[in-house]
Amino acid sequence: MVRNILLVVLLAVCTTIAPAQQRSPVLRAMRTELDRSMRELSTQTTPPYFLSYTITEVRSTMMSASFGALDMDRSEARRVLDIDLRVGTHELDNTRSIRGVAFEFGRGARGITLPLDDNEAAIRNLLWGATDRTYKASVERLGKVTTNRTVKVTEEDTSADLSREKPYTFIGTPIPFAFDTVAWKDRVRSLSKMCTGHPELFTGRVTFQADYLIKYFVNSEGSTIQTYEPIVKMFVIVKSKANDGMSLPLYKSYSAFTPDRLPSRAAMERDVREMIDLCIRLSTAPLMETYTGPAILSGRSAGVFFHEIFGHRVEGHRQKDANSSQTFKPFLNKKILPDFIDVVFDPTLRTLNGEDIVGYYEFDDEGIPAQRVTAVDHGVFKNFLMSRSPIENFTTSNGHGRRQAGYRCVSRQSNLLVQARGQVSLDSLHSLLRAECIKQGKEFGLLFDDIQGGFTFTGRTVPNAFNVQPLVVYKVFADGRPDELVRGVDLIGTPLTTFNNIIAAANDLGIFNGVCGAESGGVPVSASAPSLLVSTIEVQKKSKSQAKKPLLVDPMNSATGERP
Repeated sequence: MVRNILLVVLLAVCTTIAPAQQRSPVLRAMRTELDRSMRELSTQTTPPYFLSYTITEVRSTMMSASFGALDMDRSEARRVLDIDLRVGTHELDNTRSIRGVAFEFGRGARGITLPLDDNEAAIRNLLWGATDRTYKASVERLGKVTTNRTVKVTEEDTSADLSREKPYTFIGTPIPFAFDTVAWKDRVRSLSKMCTGHPELFTGRVTFQADYLIKYFVNSEGSTIQTYEPIVKMFVIVKSKANDGMSLPLYKSYSAFTPDRLPSRAAMERDVREMIDLCIRLSTAPLMETYTGPAILSGRSAGVFFHEIFGHRVEGHRQKDANSSQTFKPFLNKKILPDFIDVVFDPTLRTLNGEDIVGYYEFDDEGIPAQRVTAVDHGVFKNFLMSRSPIENFTTSNGHGRRQAGYRCVSRQSNLLVQARGQVSLDSLHSLLRAECIKQGKEFGLLFDDIQGGFTFTGRTVPNAFNVQPLVVYKVFADGRPDELVRGVDLIGTPLTTFNNIIAAANDLGIFNGVCGAESGGVPVSASAPSLLVSTIEVQKKSKSQAKKPLLVDPMNSATGERP
C-alpha cells in the first residue's frame, strides 16, 4: 500500500510519456491483419484494391487555472484506429463524392477506439471486425457512386480517386518527453493569479497541454511507418468588457515540441502584464467605425491573414468539390500577388528564427514524406497542396494529406511562409502608410497589430469572401500624431482584390502557431510573414453582446473580499 502511494507521488512530480518500442507489436498486428484481409477479401466479387490502417496513440496531460486557482488537472491516453478501404479502381472508387447529397451520415468522424495494451491478438481481433464492417459499407457505397454518375452531368474534374505512389518504410526515433508537472501547475496558477486585483477583467485563464502522439501506418502497397510527434501548448486568455457590452478578449499562445523549448517563466510574466494592461485599455478605447483605406498587417497578423484567405483555397481537394468556388484553379501560372511575394508551405521545417513551428512532420497521414511546396513564385500561382486525391494537372501527392485521429484525410496546410523581396524597415513601412493616407486624402490608416483568427467562405452558394477578426487595432494618423488604440471592427473582403492591394513589406517576421480546424479535424499549423502594407482594406463593425456589465462588483474586489 505504501509503495502505491509513493508511486502516485512520483508520477505527480515528474510525468514521463514513454514511447513504444521500435517494430512494436502494434505494427506487427496491423501488418499481419492487413495482409490477411487483402488476401481473403480478394476472392469476393468486388475485392478491395487498396487498404490502409492508421493507429494514433495519444497521451495527454492538461491543466488550467483561473485567477490563481487550478480548475482542471487530468491525464489521459487513447488509441484510435482509422481505416481507408477502397473498392473499385484508382480511377473510380467508393470514396468519390455523391453529388446532390448535402450530408452523408457517417462520412465525418469515424475512428475506432483500441486497447492501450500491446496485445497483438486483441488488436488483430478489433482490426478484423472493423475491416469487415468497412468493407461491406464500401461495397454498398460504390454502388451509390456508380448510380450517381449515371444520373448526373459529367463532373468538372474527372481525375482519379487515388494517386499511385511508391511505398515507404520508416521507423522514427523515439523523442524523450519528460516534464515536472508540479512546476508547471505552479506556473499555470501563478500566471493566472496575475489577473487578480483588476476589476476590469472578467477572465484570467492559463492552460498547459502536453501531447505525445505515436502514429502507426501500414497499407496494402507495402508502406510501414511509425512516427513520434510531441507538442506542448500554453494558452493565456484575458477578457474585459466595454460599457456598450462588447466583449474584449486577448489571447497569447506558446507552442513547442518539448517543454524546455517554451519561453521562460519571466518572459511569460512580462507577456501577461502587457496583456492585462492592454485589455484594460481596450475596455475604454473608442469604437471604430466602418472604414476603407490603407493599413498595415503586422507580421503575425499577416500570417493569420494568409492562412485564412489563401491557405484554405489552395488545399487540393477543394478544387474537386463541385460546390467549391475553386478560386485559384483558373489562375495556374498566372499572377495573383505582387511579384515581390512568394508563398511556401514547408512541413520539413522544424524551427524558424530559433522558434519551433508546429506544422512540422516527417510523413503525412497517408504515408507520404513531407515536402516543401512553392505555391506562389514571384507573385505567380504555381501549386496546390495535395493529398492522394488527384485533381486536374496534379496527379500525385506532395505530402499534405492530414487529419486528426478519427477523421477522413484531406489536403491541409502545414508551415505557411510568406516571403518578400525588397523589404524596408518597420519604421519606413509606417512612413509609407502615412504617405499613402495623404495620397488617398485619409486622416489615418490602420495598424492591425494582432488577429484572433477568422473564417472564409469557399463555397459557390455564398459570396466568396473572408472575415478576419482583429484583437488589437490602432489608428495611425497621417500628420504624425501618436497612434490611437481602437476596438470593434472585423477585417472583410475578397481574396483576389485584397492580394492586388499589397504594396510593400517590412524586414520583420511574425510567427503564428496554432491548431487549424477543418473537414479532417484539428491539425497543428504555423503561419509566418513580414508586416505588409495594403493600399486598400475594408472593415466592418464587429458584432457585440447587448448585455450590460455585471451589476454586482466582483466579490474579490469589493469591500467584503479580496483576491486569493
